[in-house]
Amino acid sequence: MHGSRSGPLSGSGQVHGAFGPEYGAFRAETRALSGVAAGLTQAELDRPSPCPPWRIADLLCHVIIATGRIGPAIDAAAEASGALVTAAGYYRPDQRFSAGVNADRIDIAAALAARLGTAESMCAELNNASSGSLTLLESCPAGQRVRTRHGDLMLLSEFAATRVVELAVHGLDLAAGLGRSPWLTAEAATVVEKVLLPGGATAARALRERLGCDSAGLIARMTGRTLLSDADSATLASYGVAELSLG
Repeated sequence: MHGSRSGPLSGSGQVHGAFGPEYGAFRAETRALSGVAAGLTQAELDRPSPCPPWRIADLLCHVIIATGRIGPAIDAAAEASGALVTAAGYYRPDQRFSAGVNADRIDIAAALAARLGTAESMCAELNNASSGSLTLLESCPAGQRVRTRHGDLMLLSEFAATRVVELAVHGLDLAAGLGRSPWLTAEAATVVEKVLLPGGATAARALRERLGCDSAGLIARMTGRTLLSDADSATLASYGVAELSLG
């Protein structure tokens, strides 16, 4: 079992190890989600999410599972060698989104939601999973490699970026399902925009100005959460937005 601290809300907030942007974004976004999860009612947990057939509870548990995958990925990469996959490459459309894998993804999240049952338990599970992952991000050396459950060999920094994508993008889904304004943090938005845009922060600023939206609106547009006009689709394409397959 990997070590953990008292939770994602503890500590000085300083960036540790070699994973500054990813660590800070992961920490900020899990903190924001924890605050939301702690106050959910049973009626809110039972609401349908924008990711059917999941309810809000199921989608929240999917995100919880995603936050805890760093430890197993490190363990699976002993003496790993081979070509490295980027964060954007992790979301390529292959067998990881087959009917069987999708059904397994759906069932695992629903089973965890059924086992935990309450917002209090889900919040505690999120805090435990995220604190363990943060401890690993603090302590692992630069150049640490991981092997994902789909078989991808990645740098830990790149895999950590995918965990931020999961938190941020599904955070937008949760906010939409709950009828709330997005709680997307600036730290997470920066990491996600870097994954999605070859031009990173500079391209993101230009796109936000052209599309007349904030970071949450831009990420929603780039990940298919918002219906686009033909003109907006052409604008995104002109910036080379990465098309991610998201489970």
